[in-house]
Amino acid sequence: MKPAVRYAIAASAVTACLLLWLLGDRVAAGNRHEVTCKGVEAIIADSLERKFITPDDIRDWMKDYGTYVGLRLDSVDLRKVENIIDAKSAVRKSQAWLTDDGMLHVSVTQREPVVRFQGPSGGFYADREGFLFPLQSRHTARVPVVDGVLPFQVEKNYKGEAVTEEQRAWVESVLDLVRYLDARPEWAGIVGQISVRKGGELMLIPRKGDERFLFGHPTDIDAKFSRIRKYYEGIAPLEQGYRTVDVRYDGQIVCKKK
Repeated sequence: MKPAVRYAIAASAVTACLLLWLLGDRVAAGNRHEVTCKGVEAIIADSLERKFITPDDIRDWMKDYGTYVGLRLDSVDLRKVENIIDAKSAVRKSQAWLTDDGMLHVSVTQREPVVRFQGPSGGFYADREGFLFPLQSRHTARVPVVDGVLPFQVEKNYKGEAVTEEQRAWVESVLDLVRYLDARPEWAGIVGQISVRKGGELMLIPRKGDERFLFGHPTDIDAKFSRIRKYYEGIAPLEQGYRTVDVRYDGQIVCKKK
């Protein structure tokens, strides 16, 4: 077959496919002009990992949209739907779309907390990006708890980053500690509680034993855990009864019994 003929056949095939696609698109557009919305199908994309949100919640939140059942599909504002759902504190991202059978589909990905802050005026979660959001009534996430004298508090229903740059830096440093423990199961199994003292300094309380490790600000994390290891391996076997073990400073392990 001559090249010119082969190219002509190929061009005709492409043109035919394009015409079919345009025809299908027009038919679909016509259908959307005629078909009305029958209701919403709610999908929780990560329901096995977290249980903050249920499909009933999504259907309830859709009341903020107003009337959508009975609207023509081309009249349903998908961006408005997503904005309503995304405004909820436990929602990381939503996606809304319509199908020609008249159903509005809303898929939600939930926020994943990695730490819980618990202060005198209440508690809140933070995800791995440092986004703060309220505790959820339906489900409690099993994550490390940081309690005590937190260097800041947020309002009950607050969601977003910490307000000041200093607060954001402190939250990020705590997240560094949480990541460190998460990557090292041997330490995660030893540290039972993280408590905040005045000035935002931390005290680590082990699951076993009476020691309280004065950790300071969550910086130089690896070096401080190296000093804790030296305490367990070289000091604790020789003498018991220490109440506080100060590992805040380079080259020092200060142990006190009172």
